[in-house]
Amino acid sequence: MAVPKILLFYLFTPLADPEAIRLWQRDLCESLDLGGRIILSKDGINGTVGGELKNVKRYVRKTKQYAPFANIDFKWSEGRGNDFPRLSVRVRDELVSFGAPGELRVDESGVIGGGTKLTPEQLHELVDEKRVTFFDGRNAFEAEIGRFRDAVVPAVSNTREFVAELDSGKYDHLKEQPVVTYCTGGIRCEVLSALMVTRGFREVYQLDGGIATYGETFGDGGFWDGSLYVFDNRMSVEFSDDAAVIGRCSQCAEPTSRMQNCVDLSCRVQLVVCATCAKSPVHCEEHSGGSMMDSWQSASSPAGATARA
Repeated sequence: MAVPKILLFYLFTPLADPEAIRLWQRDLCESLDLGGRIILSKDGINGTVGGELKNVKRYVRKTKQYAPFANIDFKWSEGRGNDFPRLSVRVRDELVSFGAPGELRVDESGVIGGGTKLTPEQLHELVDEKRVTFFDGRNAFEAEIGRFRDAVVPAVSNTREFVAELDSGKYDHLKEQPVVTYCTGGIRCEVLSALMVTRGFREVYQLDGGIATYGETFGDGGFWDGSLYVFDNRMSVEFSDDAAVIGRCSQCAEPTSRMQNCVDLSCRVQLVVCATCAKSPVHCEEHSGGSMMDSWQSASSPAGATARA
């Protein structure tokens, strides 16, 4: 019986010929019947792929045989067998599209000048010692169904909006305070924390391995509330049967962690929609005359909220 598995991974390291690596990775995934999305740039690799367990294991072995990728930390999760309808392997200017490729500096050890990395255990130690602010490094809609308790959730619909958000002055009051950035698997916080440091935030940390690693360590017994949004056909995952349901259906406001796409084919907005409302076509607020930002901001914690043990 086939056992589907999903890998989440990234590595910041200089790559002299990303296009050659793209061809190799595409051919490798196709030969193993893997689906998913891989992005390459001069700064490294970022990917999520899935398929049968034996093929995924072989992918890991083959990829680590390439010297610059020998230290990739692959995060494993359960798949459902239809998680990725296709394969995409591309070269881009940035591994994560913050719109600031000139600001990021990378060497063989990773991002230069970023935040201090914390394991989940070290995060708990820090919260025991200091009053810290959790800073969500994801798109705002992802935080609708799950986020760290009392976290600041910036009003961004994509990562390219973070630079303007940081430069707006909204978070200047946090520049002298301990700030812990977090995101799904850690890659967005690698860049975000570096951008914050260059903008004068003096004590910046990043959750190493992201929410995925934190959930594996503490489940729902720590500072995390809700479900984790994921960029595949699963849409969201929970760390235990005790996961809180903090999302609210965009149509009827009933508690739910269920996510789906806006039915407008030209729209890329993700919506929180309960199973009952999903039986009818659901459009995002933008396509029905409202504002999605208004809806999620009303449910999010105010900027500057803090967390302690």
